[in-house]
Amino acid sequence: MRWNGEAAGWSTYTYSPSYTNNKCAASTLPTVQTESKCGRSLGLRFHFKTGNLYIADAYMGLMRVGPGGGEATVLATKADGVPLRFTNGVDIDQVTGDVYFTDSSMNYQRSQHEQVTATKDSTGRLMKYDPRTNQVTVLQSNITYPNGVAISADRTHLIVALTGPCKLMRYWIRGPKVGKSEPFVDLPGYPDNVRPDVKGGYWVALHREKYELPFGPDNHLVAMRVSAGGKLVQQMRGPKSLRPTEVMERKDGKIYMGNVELPYVGVVKSI
Repeated sequence: MRWNGEAAGWSTYTYSPSYTNNKCAASTLPTVQTESKCGRSLGLRFHFKTGNLYIADAYMGLMRVGPGGGEATVLATKADGVPLRFTNGVDIDQVTGDVYFTDSSMNYQRSQHEQVTATKDSTGRLMKYDPRTNQVTVLQSNITYPNGVAISADRTHLIVALTGPCKLMRYWIRGPKVGKSEPFVDLPGYPDNVRPDVKGGYWVALHREKYELPFGPDNHLVAMRVSAGGKLVQQMRGPKSLRPTEVMERKDGKIYMGNVELPYVGVVKSI
């Protein structure tokens, strides 16, 4: 969907090739059956130079649509001959145009996401799509629930959210450690997307706290700011009904919060 301002509201921006074929416009709220046919977009990222929007769709794979929107083109549905079963996060090197994305599991789909955590499934993958060759390369496999991904400000490494383990992982794409990964920071909750902040670090959306109780005050952690060096430097709290999937900070000081359970995008003022 695209936000056109308060006067015009929301409009459709892009959709998967199966959207029309499966009459998805007639569907109501998503169900397990409809989302597998119509798609479930989990990661979005623009390439600023071309205006192309890259979409990590849980069921359709990696897709792309031009700056005018409309029907998206499916770019990748498999890697190393293995189907993408749970395509999740995506980010772009704005200089080279390389696209980095995750597949959370080779065994479970998005509708079975609770099983990924419950079984400690470690078949997730981190991949790169080269728009010049249309080739997908698996950078690392056997990862436990890789979710959101973000490229560092200096473009030397990727930060990957590991949802089940409640951690961030660093994967080096340039320099002497290229091709290696290492722990980056432990988190006090289950992360979803990770996005750059305006200070060279990252905002990480937390779907819920690691040891959250069903009773007590209606307040919990919803996001953490992490420094470029891997330190937890700021926290954001909110009501338990707010379980964000993405936190995006803009240069104007506003933070936009996506959520799969509430029918709106939250906007808060950064400190």
